[in-house]
Amino acid sequence: MNKIGLIIAREYKERVYKKSFIITTLLMPILLLALGTAPTLIMIFAKSDARELSVIDRSGIVFERLEATENVKFIKAESDDLQEELKRSLANEDFGVLYIGDDIIQNENSAQLYTNSSSSLMIEEDITRQLNDLIESERLKAYNIENLKEIMDKVEAHVSLTTFRNSDETESKASSAAASSILGMVLGFVLYFFLAIYGGIVMQSIIEEKSSRILEVLVATVKPFDMMMGKILGVAAVAATQIAVWGVLLIILSGVILPAMLPTDLVANIEAAKAGADLTAMAQQGVDTEMITAVGTMLDTGYITRLIVLMLLFMIGGFLLYAAMYAAVGASVDQAQDAQQLTIPITMPIIIAFVTTTMVMNDPNSTFVVWCSMIPFTSPIVMMARIPSDIPTWEIIVSLVLLYATFVVMVWFAGKIYRIGIFMHGKKPTLKELWRWTKY
Repeated sequence: MNKIGLIIAREYKERVYKKSFIITTLLMPILLLALGTAPTLIMIFAKSDARELSVIDRSGIVFERLEATENVKFIKAESDDLQEELKRSLANEDFGVLYIGDDIIQNENSAQLYTNSSSSLMIEEDITRQLNDLIESERLKAYNIENLKEIMDKVEAHVSLTTFRNSDETESKASSAAASSILGMVLGFVLYFFLAIYGGIVMQSIIEEKSSRILEVLVATVKPFDMMMGKILGVAAVAATQIAVWGVLLIILSGVILPAMLPTDLVANIEAAKAGADLTAMAQQGVDTEMITAVGTMLDTGYITRLIVLMLLFMIGGFLLYAAMYAAVGASVDQAQDAQQLTIPITMPIIIAFVTTTMVMNDPNSTFVVWCSMIPFTSPIVMMARIPSDIPTWEIIVSLVLLYATFVVMVWFAGKIYRIGIFMHGKKPTLKELWRWTKY
């Protein structure tokens, strides 16, 4: 165990003490936050000036009711002749011409937009929205019902569905399917990232040491199995350190930074909901209870801490399982190119698990998803995607037990391949040969 500890310390220090690791660990959360806010910032700072659009209104009822927006301004055309107005706008380098036919109320397709440069989706949406409202209003007048528009506005419904999770506890808890789905996808992606990237690091490290014949020197004092375990546990400690640092930053973000950035009334509603306020009554007062529940989930430091602890458990178990297989492959080949064929059976379950996380958003308790969250080769990713949906605790425990039990068996198989493979050179083994090595 002392020799394994020395190898773990060496593998850990070699990676954690690098400037690249420190920079990546600290900057990755900032980068993810920047990527999340980038679309909003781009929309704010990339707004273009409003375009002026000439309007030929043959119906005589449209132009006066068109309202300028942030994207487009409407001006009356100098001529009712379309071709003449098109030539004039082109000569003056105007944005274009909007032509409204005289039968626009009966035929909503009689409106055409002519532009002298590239149009934009926002401009077209502004125009179509106003025309749709105008045409609907005029058509309602044909029914000769007084105040029909106001009546329809009053009967229009906007349902804000408040969801509660029924349990054995004295009170039902509010839940948000949207927040659970998004959080599950994020957690599943993080686990996918760590299993794929750090597993490959173990394999690459072994290939490099084997090709330089360093391993042949080391096995004079260290057993091959101890060497393999030291490498696997060392890199696992690196991955766990990175998740732990990100977890602390996330807790600080959810407990300190986000509450200070959110509007005061939203924070007050969240605190009221935590204190036991009636969400049904709040919804009747016009409060968006779905938003309250979703944001409240992200600000619950206890909930976030629980997720981080479970993520560490599944990440470590999943990494140990896959790293053992990657180590066996790395010891079996001399070059990284030769490992591609052998790593296909390893990477396929990881890819299947990541794809399955998209199914979790539709139904976290479907039969296929539940089985994938129990099978050790897919459970780390799929189970982490399911956990935000508040699944039974016994399912999490069973999944963890199966995961770590399978790791023990896999380490035994991988160790037998590893001790043979590190001395093999010049030939890429087949899967059949690897299986034969386990019987030596």
